[in-house]
Amino acid sequence: MNKKELVDAIADRVGDKKTATEAVNAVLEAIQHAVAGGDKVSITGFGAFEMVHKPARTARNPSTGAPIKVAESWAPKFRPGADFKELVNVGGKKQAKKK
Repeated sequence: MNKKELVDAIADRVGDKKTATEAVNAVLEAIQHAVAGGDKVSITGFGAFEMVHKPARTARNPSTGAPIKVAESWAPKFRPGADFKELVNVGGKKQAKKK
């Protein structure tokens, strides 16, 4: 499912595509700005979005074996909630039975 399909699914529930588009955009922007600002966003039953620090390190080029310096960085991280994990687990079991 991409963003357009998500908007369409929400529009089916709220009845208006413009309202659904604004709602999806508002939620995504709020999450992005909060996480970029260092806040943790927790949605009960769904999961948590947070920023994690990746310190500088030395890696190796797999083809030459030469050391490479990797700069420190910050990255977004998502941890699914228990309800979401269970829903995916049940869906995965259904998919495995179909094969």
